[in-house]
Amino acid sequence: MKVLSKWVGAAALGAMSTMAQAADDLTLQLKWVTQAQFAGYYVALDKGFYSDEDLNVTIKPGGPDIAPTQVLAGGGADVSVDWMPAALAAREKGLPMVNIAQPFKSSGMMLTCRKDAGISSTDDFAGKTLGVWFFGNEFPFLSWMSKLGLATDGSDGGVTVLKQGFNVDPLLQKQAACVSTMTYNEYWQVIDAGLSPDDLMVFKYEDQGVATLEDGLYVLEDKLAEEGMEDKLVRFVRASMKGWKYAEANPDEAAEIVLDNDASGAQTEEHQKRMMGEIAKLTAGSNGALVEADYERTVQSLLSGGSDPVITKAPEGAWTHAITDKALN
Repeated sequence: MKVLSKWVGAAALGAMSTMAQAADDLTLQLKWVTQAQFAGYYVALDKGFYSDEDLNVTIKPGGPDIAPTQVLAGGGADVSVDWMPAALAAREKGLPMVNIAQPFKSSGMMLTCRKDAGISSTDDFAGKTLGVWFFGNEFPFLSWMSKLGLATDGSDGGVTVLKQGFNVDPLLQKQAACVSTMTYNEYWQVIDAGLSPDDLMVFKYEDQGVATLEDGLYVLEDKLAEEGMEDKLVRFVRASMKGWKYAEANPDEAAEIVLDNDASGAQTEEHQKRMMGEIAKLTAGSNGALVEADYERTVQSLLSGGSDPVITKAPEGAWTHAITDKALN
């Protein structure tokens, strides 16, 4: 009996030890499908950076019918990747999203136009049809048009907004003079479809002074306040930024890791390697901490929406350095 008791006791202690060492679960909701835009997270998973931090991270791809704000609101993820305009708009409507880290320093948003549609400068937008992504992606565009003094309701002297699918067909089929593109994705779809850079006029939101922060990490206020969550998020951000810096330094390997995680099989090696090269330009210069000046620029851009601004007042409590201060120092 004593031997049996010792064996049971030892087994119980072993089970308790295993439970104590069990990794903490955390779910990340991406803004879009599996691609190099999110390479840092897949690299962190593949290289064991998350497991090194005692984390069991599940990465959920997004898609055209998936809004990260709605996933957070429904409890489907602990953290989401989203653009700040969508997050701040959601916050003003009552969903208290908080930016805890900002891996992307620069914006990849562009408007790509056909020169044969009569576009050579922003002065030529009036009277034209412009393709715009929605699901929160329209907010920077609307702020830009307000800055230019162009109505977006199709009235005389303004522009007609075409609700663009997540492709460049309206430009290729000449249904729109311009379409929304990203430096790392849709622009190259236009090139691959047969148009040359000489056929196009490109307007980068960064160059137009209306760039807003993209691909930040967000949590809900109540989730952030949960016991133990801050420590978990500190470990998550630390591992994620390690993943991002590895991806910057090893873009081809990072692209291959993304491809290995693409369950759809829709991505190609050429496209992902090219994308990763462009993504590295956007994450360069960021250690993961939100730069307050970039935040203020985003807020001012969103407030400048004329009679229909994206947000109506400067947010309070929309970001915190509490996580990155501990994760990065």
